[in-house]
Amino acid sequence: MAPVTPFNQLSTVEQAEEYAEKLFVGRSVRLRPLREDDLPYLEQWWFDPSIVVLQNHTVLPRPEGGVSEQFSQWSANTSSEAVGFSIELIETEEFVGHVTLYGRNPINQSATLAIVLGPEFHGRGYGSDAVRLAVSYGFLQLGLNRIELQTWAFNTRGIASYTKAGFVEEGRRREAVFFNGRRHDEVIMAILRDDWASNN
Repeated sequence: MAPVTPFNQLSTVEQAEEYAEKLFVGRSVRLRPLREDDLPYLEQWWFDPSIVVLQNHTVLPRPEGGVSEQFSQWSANTSSEAVGFSIELIETEEFVGHVTLYGRNPINQSATLAIVLGPEFHGRGYGSDAVRLAVSYGFLQLGLNRIELQTWAFNTRGIASYTKAGFVEEGRRREAVFFNGRRHDEVIMAILRDDWASNN
C-alpha cells in the first residue's frame, strides 16, 4: 500500500482524488460507514467472553440494544468528538469489526482509539491494518497530534498489534483492573503525529 499524500501537499485534482481513495483502503481491509446489518454482529461479539475480558473493566452482561446504540453514536460521524468506521475485507467485503477515535480534544489535538474484531478474525493482521488506517485518518483529516489507547497487560496479542501499527508503551497503571481473582496492570500506549510521519 502506497502512503497517503498529506492533504496540505496536494496540488492537483488527481492527487486529491487519489488521497480520498487511499484514505480508507489498507492492505487487506477498508473502512466504511456503519450499516444496520453490522449491529447484530457487534452485539454478539461484544458479549463474547474472549472480547468482553479485553474491552471492559468488568465482565458483566448488558441488555440487548445498548451496544448497538453506542456503536451507532460513535459512527454517526456528526460530532467533532468521535468518528467510527466499520471494517470490511477488501476481497470479499465481509464485515470483520469496528474502529473508532473518540474523546477528541481539539485543544490538545488528541483522541483515544478503540477497536473490536470478531473472534474468528483475530491473528490475521486485519486489526493492525485497520488501526493504521484509523491513525492515518486521525492525523490527516482530524488534525490530531496524539492518539492513545489503553489495554490490559495480559492482552499480549493486542499489544503486539498496536506496536506493529506504531504505538509505543508510555506507562502502566499498576494493578488497575481486577479479573479472575487477580489484579492486572493497565498499559497506556500512544502514537504521535511526528512518530507516524517519520514512518510514512
